[in-house]
Amino acid sequence: MPKSESQTTSVSAPDKERYDTCHAMFRTVPTSVEFNKLRKRLLRQAREAIDIYDMVAPAHEGRRPKWLIGLSGGKDSYGLIALLLDLKWRGLLNVDLLACNLDQGQPNFPKHVLPEWLDANGIEHRIEYRDTYSIVTQKVPENATYCALCSRLRRGNLYRVAREEGCDALVLGHHREDILETFFLNLFHGGKLATMPPKLLNDENDLMVLRPLAFCAENDLARFASHMQFPIIPCDLCGSQDGLQRNIMKQMLTDIEARMPGRKNTMIRAMGNINPSHMLDVNLFDFKQLNRPPS
Repeated sequence: MPKSESQTTSVSAPDKERYDTCHAMFRTVPTSVEFNKLRKRLLRQAREAIDIYDMVAPAHEGRRPKWLIGLSGGKDSYGLIALLLDLKWRGLLNVDLLACNLDQGQPNFPKHVLPEWLDANGIEHRIEYRDTYSIVTQKVPENATYCALCSRLRRGNLYRVAREEGCDALVLGHHREDILETFFLNLFHGGKLATMPPKLLNDENDLMVLRPLAFCAENDLARFASHMQFPIIPCDLCGSQDGLQRNIMKQMLTDIEARMPGRKNTMIRAMGNINPSHMLDVNLFDFKQLNRPPS
């Protein structure tokens, strides 16, 4: 028997409480203990990164900060916007948020998915089209990886959009594993100790680049995305290429974690616990002035 209009619009007491106490996208999520623990852990880790690295700038002339959220359609960027909106709903993030998807002209890209999802969840957004795909495929030699050029073009366009929208920061969904993989890529191939910092001022000194998911584990974000039923859009460009050095770093870290559980968290803590006098960089520590005290 078809439901009456009153049946379709009525809301039970528990559901009414959920509608009143959470952002729209969380109204139909699981109520299991497992999901609640996962959600709270990710919120705590995101808030910790935001606080430790002082990501929220003070209001200027009565205007609070505005962040441009890079939304690719992958699990990490979906998790980023969801967690930031959750923090904002709870009164823990006093910033304005604008989601932005850069449609790079990749073949078979489902253009309708993100706008429909953003509209359904009442999220302010901008969809920007720039055919960087053609540029990358024309410029990069056959069998070479697309990542470096694709990333530079994407970042440049997001900076432009952030400026046009009056944003103070570009916010990206890089997580713990991204930071660790970048560290080892620089160590093994670049001959330097460097990674993706949680907070960075761009080269033009006019925009911050923020990574609130710096302490969040990729596996947690994958489970979160599954529970939230995000409409994931796979990458058909760089993510589909074989032999990427980043994939090799990912597998190495997976093997280390399997053999010694907890090492990833130890490594990410080590990056924030550097002792310059116990390294080799003369630009960070003045070894010339280090003399044995007189007897």
